Amino acid sequence: MKNVNTEIENIVSWIRDWFSENGPSASAVIGLSGGKDSSIVAALLVKALGKERVTGVLMPNGVQKDISDSKKIAEFLDIKTYTVNIASIFDAAISTLEESTDDISLSSDTRINLAPRIRMSVLYAIAQSLPNGGRVANTCNASEDYIGYSTKYGDAAGDFSPCADFTVSEMLEIGDALGLPSDLVHKTPSDGLSGQTDEEKIGFSYETLDHYILTGKCENEELRKKIDRLHKLNLHKLKPIPTYSRS
Repeated sequence: MKNVNTEIENIVSWIRDWFSENGPSASAVIGLSGGKDSSIVAALLVKALGKERVTGVLMPNGVQKDISDSKKIAEFLDIKTYTVNIASIFDAAISTLEESTDDISLSSDTRINLAPRIRMSVLYAIAQSLPNGGRVANTCNASEDYIGYSTKYGDAAGDFSPCADFTVSEMLEIGDALGLPSDLVHKTPSDGLSGQTDEEKIGFSYETLDHYILTGKCENEELRKKIDRLHKLNLHKLKPIPTYSRS
């Protein structure tokens, strides 16, 4: 990135302008996973709106081994938080689905994607319950969006998305420039759902993906084909819902 500090100021200005139009007194509500993206977006929100207008939500599904990282960024930014353990909701949903669909088996992807969709419902429930209302922050980055590495109507949802135009490598620059704890910014990315790191699951490094997104070049032809295939398969996540128009 040519000038990361200038870009940070541009993002902050954009957030302020968006809230001026879409919630002048509303708070920003953000799910804090303890990873780089939610930590960075939370810091940008505090810089744009002040800590009093940022609410963090911790949403473990039972026991979350790295929940201390979520608490660490909340304490570092000095923002108000709520902790909502979604385990009982998740278990009830799985049980109800299994009882109601006895002729099919819930796939592993169904189970993996259910938790982020529940978490997004929790974020909106809290946002709508705040005294002045809330607006839910999307924390996706350009690298994840490019290959669809997000859950539709889960972590891919939100009211506004400050960092969707920045790759993972650029997000690291932003996090460092903001002075956030290095162990959070450079934490090995993981969805916290599948038991794998992001790079293990997608089958290539973010460095390779970012280079391809930014330059169009990928030395490994098989990886290029895989990235192109994932991008094409997941374009539906990036587009508005197709709507039939009467002629």
